[in-house]
Amino acid sequence: MEDYGIVPEGPNLTQNLGKFIQTHSNLVSPDDSVVMKFKRGRYVFYMEGSAEREYYVSNHDQSLKRVVFDLSGWKNLTIDGAGSSFLFSGTVIPFALNYTENCTLKNFSIDFIDTKMVPMGIVKSDSLQGITFTLPPKVKTRLTPQGTLNILGEGWNYQPTAGMAFEGATGRLAYLTGEFEVNLNNVTPLSHNTFCAPLWRNTSLKPGMVVAARDWSRPTPAIFVNESRNIRLHKVTVHYAEGMGLLAQRTENISLHKFNVCLQKGSRRYFTTHADATHFSQCRGKIVCTRGLYEGMMDDAINVHGIYLKVLQRIDPHTLICTFAHPQAWGFNWGNTGDSVQFVNAATMEAIGTNIITAIRPHDKIQLRGMHAFRIELRDEIDSLFDIAEHLGIENLTWTPEVEFSHNIVRNNRARGALFSSPRRTLCQDNTFDHVSGTAILLCGDCNGWYESGACKDITIIRNKFINCLTNYFQFTNAVISIYPEIPQLEQQQKPFHSGIRIENNKFVYFDQPLLYAKSVDGLIFRNNRIVGSKEYPPFHWNKQRFKLEHVSNAEGF
Repeated sequence: MEDYGIVPEGPNLTQNLGKFIQTHSNLVSPDDSVVMKFKRGRYVFYMEGSAEREYYVSNHDQSLKRVVFDLSGWKNLTIDGAGSSFLFSGTVIPFALNYTENCTLKNFSIDFIDTKMVPMGIVKSDSLQGITFTLPPKVKTRLTPQGTLNILGEGWNYQPTAGMAFEGATGRLAYLTGEFEVNLNNVTPLSHNTFCAPLWRNTSLKPGMVVAARDWSRPTPAIFVNESRNIRLHKVTVHYAEGMGLLAQRTENISLHKFNVCLQKGSRRYFTTHADATHFSQCRGKIVCTRGLYEGMMDDAINVHGIYLKVLQRIDPHTLICTFAHPQAWGFNWGNTGDSVQFVNAATMEAIGTNIITAIRPHDKIQLRGMHAFRIELRDEIDSLFDIAEHLGIENLTWTPEVEFSHNIVRNNRARGALFSSPRRTLCQDNTFDHVSGTAILLCGDCNGWYESGACKDITIIRNKFINCLTNYFQFTNAVISIYPEIPQLEQQQKPFHSGIRIENNKFVYFDQPLLYAKSVDGLIFRNNRIVGSKEYPPFHWNKQRFKLEHVSNAEGF
């Protein structure tokens, strides 16, 4: 890349890179293998000169995106950073792999100069006078005429409204602090980057804690993979992203080896991504994640799921109008002719019939991009389904992956460690879940809120270590391992949602009682697991049962 003006600390890197990609994407043939080789160093890519693209990214805010490495359509491409640091500024997607095949990213890190999430060091917390806090020297701020504190970056400014508290010494999420409001109105500056917020009152925050302050936006992931095949990420590290670290949707076969979402050595941030470290939406083939480090995220290390569409209307015995139902998941393809689909009764989460797509097209748009609803034609008649369920969801069984998540470390993050929702073989082995502040492993399924599909049918959780997880309450946190599909009418359910779950030869180190919560499962094995008590924190959880099972049949080891 030196030969094209792309050098460490060089000028106009975004523009030079864009010219190179645009020129060479038209020069190479589909059979060529191309390596973009970077000289090891520090590269800064600014938003100015980046490409504007209409990408619809699952589980993110839907808006026009700015992209630096816009790799649409490339085949047989390798980007080798040779150990470089790639720094970005502004709200951009650093890497977008759209309709790519056989592509590899390796040997570099991704970070941002200006972060919307900021670390606030708690100096004083008073129930009457509010909270006094400090910001790092490099954080740019502005007080509005009304006294509201805003954080500034390239092309943006915003007011943090929410926060998570970390222990200053350990970097762990602070015990029983949960999620809380951050009120930065009527703020008084005391000295350089030290402020008093009199309306922000929270007695659970103590001096020495660090609050990761943010809003709830998710504009961009660090790496976006869409409609692609055979993607490999090797020795790639993400230090920060405004959304997910990696978001892959509609992708077949993706492998992550030594892919990290972690703090930079010596960093004082405490946090990494605004949401999940890795997120896989309606992928297929095989997802492999091995030997990664995931820490400081505001959500899961890995989340694998499909998408339930909501059935809106029956046109005739073979034709339906179906729509995306979650506000952060729409605008992209969902299915193809020939795909196998399954219907679900949204009230009981019972599967009530499979079918084959014979035709699918957008209903509310001319093109797929940006649409909400599909017109789906099916091989077999579907009238009888409406006699069984008032509210129907439909999931795509063809676009479901096998998953291997092994030899990873997940620590010091919010909400959950790993979330698996796939009917195909899933293996979670030899991982360490260390002070995950919510549930370490969640098996979910929801056709009423998140609309994330995928009943687990064959999952093995083996030889993992769980160290003092579940120190805060979040959604689905009934135990260290929580099998928790959302079922509005559980008492009316006749057929369990999950099946074929094996939890074996794991080690639990825990200061409280609830190790396993399971709901709506046929076939649950819990055996040869070692349980070690801890006194690191006092017990707090409402669930006082080590094993709490609801509507579970064929269970062993309890």
